[in-house]
Amino acid sequence: MTADSLTITALGDREIVIRRAFAAPRELVFEALTTPALLKRWLFGPADWTFPICEVDLRVGGRYRYVWEKPKTGHRMEMIGVYQAIVPPERLVTTESFDDDWTKGAAVATLVLTEKDGVTTMVNTIRYSSRDARDAVLRSPMEHGLVEGYGRLDGLLNERSDRT
Repeated sequence: MTADSLTITALGDREIVIRRAFAAPRELVFEALTTPALLKRWLFGPADWTFPICEVDLRVGGRYRYVWEKPKTGHRMEMIGVYQAIVPPERLVTTESFDDDWTKGAAVATLVLTEKDGVTTMVNTIRYSSRDARDAVLRSPMEHGLVEGYGRLDGLLNERSDRT
């Protein structure tokens, strides 16, 4: 897998697997995935959205809360979850639920980072409450948002890699 390639694959009846490579050490990628000030620089979705609330209590049993807003329409989307496992800089297991519960129940995301020759590969396996929930996520514009967000993350990682 080369840096900046993204794949989203259905797995079994209820899972999706998101793979993305970044040209950066996994310590920097892990930091960008778990630090509110850094998350706010790349995780805000399409350009017409904002990310006013980004709360992270990075400990097993700790919670996170993300709120995105689309100022032109007033639309808000909130995602909350609990950290179930944390192994820096290689693994995070979290629950994730949305405020309008369009996925019909909490999902469990297992994110694994591996590094080879300065390229970190992220594999995020998300298990949904049902096949219908998983399929709804696959039909959503999620891929477009991921491509934009991960593109911004590339820029942030390049900037931070230059400092080290």
